Amino acid sequence: MSDPSKLAIALHYEKGSNAPVVVAKGRGTIGEKIVEIAKANDIPIEENEILAGALSKVELGEEIPPDLYKAVAEVLVFVLRLSGRR
Repeated sequence: MSDPSKLAIALHYEKGSNAPVVVAKGRGTIGEKIVEIAKANDIPIEENEILAGALSKVELGEEIPPDLYKAVAEVLVFVLRLSGRR
């Protein structure tokens, strides 16, 4: 049974782009599927409800807004360190 309050957001950053782009988002079953796909592809996952809530307001295919750059950068540094990449 899925938790309908669980929210998942997937970001993608293309080198040379201005900012990461929201490529997937969903709650409940869809959110669980996003996490499942990320795990199956060894994509690092970070749980941050506040940041996920803010990112959920960004439309699919849109860059994250400048006011979220710092928070997203901190998460990216954390997950890159965990995965051994820099």
